[in-house]
Amino acid sequence: MKFNTKTIHAGQKPEETSGAVMPPIFQTSTYAQEAPNKHKGYDYARVGNPTRTALEQMIAGLEGADEAACFSSGVAAMDSLMKMLRPGDHVVTTNDLYGGSYRLFTKVFEPYRIDFTFVDMTDLEKVKDAITPQTKLMWIETPTNPLLRIVDIEALVGLAKPNDILTVVDNTFASPYLQRPLEFGADAVLHSATKYLAGHSDVIHGAVASSNQEIMENLRFQTKTSGAVPGPMDCYLTLRGIKTLSVRVQRSVDNAKQIASFLESHDKVESVLYPGLSSHPQHELAAKQMDDFGAMLSFILKDDSIEAATKFMSNTSIFTLAESLGGVESLISHPASMTHGSIPKDVREKAGLKDSLIRISVGIEDADDLIDDLKQAF
Repeated sequence: MKFNTKTIHAGQKPEETSGAVMPPIFQTSTYAQEAPNKHKGYDYARVGNPTRTALEQMIAGLEGADEAACFSSGVAAMDSLMKMLRPGDHVVTTNDLYGGSYRLFTKVFEPYRIDFTFVDMTDLEKVKDAITPQTKLMWIETPTNPLLRIVDIEALVGLAKPNDILTVVDNTFASPYLQRPLEFGADAVLHSATKYLAGHSDVIHGAVASSNQEIMENLRFQTKTSGAVPGPMDCYLTLRGIKTLSVRVQRSVDNAKQIASFLESHDKVESVLYPGLSSHPQHELAAKQMDDFGAMLSFILKDDSIEAATKFMSNTSIFTLAESLGGVESLISHPASMTHGSIPKDVREKAGLKDSLIRISVGIEDADDLIDDLKQAF
């Protein structure tokens, strides 16, 4: 089954009692049992819900995984994965990382003696040097947020497996439409399903897909024990959003390519970070690893100041100045003060994230209107 067909049919079948084509919203907290522990597969909604099951089967199908587990948010999914670790364990991750991930790692798990090393994962020698006998997990983002670096998943898996290190890829920026990390040997793939999977900026959701039984058993235990689970309405909205994943993302990607070219040629732009441009240092790797180049891009003005960036972002009318990404509408943001504000300034700048950097999530509007909006903002 090809991907476009999977977004409609993966793991799905008409509901048994009514034949409903879309899974119903099972708005219930508990389920009747014939006798103690004798039930129809569900006993309490924190543990499982048929609407959630339909979504998990869909996401697993899209990522080529045996299973998926859904959570109340992307960071809740991340939190559950990190709880597989124990004091003294070590994690190697990228130094260009979503601010919420950095905050969770450093403010929540480091106090429990989980150690983290942040390196430029485009440099395999730096990754190799960071591995220690205590390294248990390699946390990968690609494309990275917000510098749009492309990390070689297969090469990193090649470093991790001989050392019995699990590899998890945050696939939020790409979505399974553009990239499926399990095909390159990763052990698990994570999504802030709030973004491209749901796609309409109306739900908060997270998911992990894997064929590793140990990982999935841990995640099922966490959903039951820690309880960071999504409600059935959130699952329904995400499932409905996935139905149009292919057409939405492709339209956004097509728009992003035009906008990246426009920005690269503009006399007020110093640099554009977009893997679809031949000027991008990992352009060839992106072409090899991804089915297309994504709809996220960042750029820096020649007037390399936070004041110029702030003025520019405040001047747009179609681009909405807002957090998040991956919706049908185009968003513009200032990572240093918004999505990555929890990362100390010196750490941000060491990784290459300037205070003047502007990030764009390109939506599905008409490309000409988006470019005209950027023109008038200049």
